[in-house]
Amino acid sequence: MTAGTRVLVLNAGSSSLKYQLIDMLDGSKLASGLVERIGEEGGRLLHLPPAGEPRETVRRFAGHDVALEAVAGELAADLMGLDSPELAAIGHRVVHGGLRFTRPTLVTDAVLAEIRRLIPVAPLHNPANITGIEVARALRPDLPQVAVFDTAFHATLPEHAARYAIDRATADAHRVRRYGFHGTSHRYVSRATARLLGRDPAELNVIVLHLGNGASASAVAGGVCVETSMGLTPLEGLVMGTRSGDVDPGLVFHLHRVGGMSIDGIDDLLNRRSGLLGLCGDNDMREVVRRAQEGEEDAKLAFDSYVHRIRRYLGGYYAVLGRVDAVAFTAGVGENSVEVRAAVCANLEELGISVDPELNAVRSREARTVSPSYSRVTVAVVPTDEELEIAQQTFALVHEV
Repeated sequence: MTAGTRVLVLNAGSSSLKYQLIDMLDGSKLASGLVERIGEEGGRLLHLPPAGEPRETVRRFAGHDVALEAVAGELAADLMGLDSPELAAIGHRVVHGGLRFTRPTLVTDAVLAEIRRLIPVAPLHNPANITGIEVARALRPDLPQVAVFDTAFHATLPEHAARYAIDRATADAHRVRRYGFHGTSHRYVSRATARLLGRDPAELNVIVLHLGNGASASAVAGGVCVETSMGLTPLEGLVMGTRSGDVDPGLVFHLHRVGGMSIDGIDDLLNRRSGLLGLCGDNDMREVVRRAQEGEEDAKLAFDSYVHRIRRYLGGYYAVLGRVDAVAFTAGVGENSVEVRAAVCANLEELGISVDPELNAVRSREARTVSPSYSRVTVAVVPTDEELEIAQQTFALVHEV
């Protein structure tokens, strides 16, 4: 058990490193920042100190090790360096934990090897997450390092929801099943919604709509995830900024055989050139809404397709849960787009779902209700805080051991 009360949260991307230092006594953010374009010319570190103006450094950061050393230097300048006795642990976001990692886990060589074994099912994410862990372990080998997995919250899916209807031996041999993602956000928001309503999470059924550039939905029954929209990879489900979401699997064969596209080319199409971007050339919902309101047909199609897919999942998850107490909108689009929330909930009064136009138009960073008082289902806007969720899980784990 450690005596420190602070947790450093690291989220390592392929060319970026996000971080937050959190005081677990009150959950306050002591410092945060981002290093971007790692390995490229014109790299940038933006550090937000506990007081004063943000500090920016523009230079080349050759690798994640150089980036984290620079972060450590910024924290040290604020008298909160990695050598501080107040630092209890470092918590790492890891996207894919497979079936083995269903809760926060202390990082060991064996754990790191298993995360590496999962790279084929998360080729864009797990390698960067591993790099972040390795660099942090090298800088502070004496400090507990905790992996918190995006997939963990969805490990409670019943087998009939997690299985794809393909040959079971083939599925098992290649670890093919629904894993789900954005789990730290779905977990945090479902519990924050219960707090907003003054209810016990164990008695609440919530549909969480995490709508950002990546987007996913979940059905949470009594605090337990029973269904989610992303699957084996983060490609399945809702229409996203650049990802297609659900398509007929036969589309892949058609584009390969008839269109002459390579498998890598189709992968690039579905992950990076589809979704809102593919439909109208913009993956920023603010621009999509502006253009749609100005009468641009391709932007209107993109907006309508985005909303339609959400509504389809919303209705399906209502059926899965049987009773819905709340629908929670979160992440960049969910928290900020008045238009998306209004369109998703339009004409659903028969399901007990509606929004009050005046409440929905309020801009706030606080969790709030946007449905009328008479609504059977509470519609809420609940800002997500994945870093705080990772910090809380990390701190709880290191105080168990």
